[in-house]
Amino acid sequence: MSASPTLTLFFYCLAIACFSLAGGLLPSWVKMTHTRTQLVMSLVSGLMLGVAFYHLLPHSIVLYGSGGGVDSAVWWLMVGLITMFLLLRMFHFHQHDFSRDEEIHHDHSHPHQHKPAAHQLSWLGIALGLALHTLIDGVALGAVMLGEGGDHTAVSMAGFGVFLAILLHKPLDAMSITTIMEAGGWDRPARATTNLVFALMCPLGALLFYFGVDLFSVSRDAIVAGALAFSAGAFICIALSDLLPEVHFHSHDRGKLTLAFLLGIVIAYAIGAVEPASMHHG
Repeated sequence: MSASPTLTLFFYCLAIACFSLAGGLLPSWVKMTHTRTQLVMSLVSGLMLGVAFYHLLPHSIVLYGSGGGVDSAVWWLMVGLITMFLLLRMFHFHQHDFSRDEEIHHDHSHPHQHKPAAHQLSWLGIALGLALHTLIDGVALGAVMLGEGGDHTAVSMAGFGVFLAILLHKPLDAMSITTIMEAGGWDRPARATTNLVFALMCPLGALLFYFGVDLFSVSRDAIVAGALAFSAGAFICIALSDLLPEVHFHSHDRGKLTLAFLLGIVIAYAIGAVEPASMHHG
């Protein structure tokens, strides 16, 4: 299967937008049970950690090359991790439990996590935080596709790993926004419009970075390498400080949740195993 990085990126953007849209509509179609939500979150946590360590960070170091490449990559990784941590702390977004009926009988939520409030504007902070977060996801996707841009003969497996992590994560984010808007009394057209705008944010970030990187005076490799390391830090922070603690707090189904988490890491590693060797060695 052959495809240029640009064509592949367009396909990824379309798929992510469609999945995000579907995620926002899902509460109207089917009841997301508590266990299903936690299993998806466990899988995505492992996948994001695996993608960060097996794909984004190694590729950043390779692009930086010799002469302080590791130091620069780790520096940008820390910037990405701290940035995402501050976003999580500032906006307190990601509210991923949509099984309201179960919550009435079993209070599984984190003691410091706010329930979806009925306030008309309670969704706004969450939407703003998630919009910034999803733009960073888009930069990660655009950067990894540029990092693979020298290989026009095959679909980038590194790009596929990042794509898969984002694809599985976006529906949960979209559901967070539309569920809280519904609790706040917003009508269906308002929820649909917000859902559409959110679905387009990740593709927007990816395409702006992919086509705009050459506008900067700094070399493309340096910018892409920095963006990859920054994205690795953001992915690690999302997995460790947001998704995993939420899952860890649930003492039930530990075996299934742990297996789902490990499966996510295995998937990320397996994707890396079929990449060209040149992607891991400078």
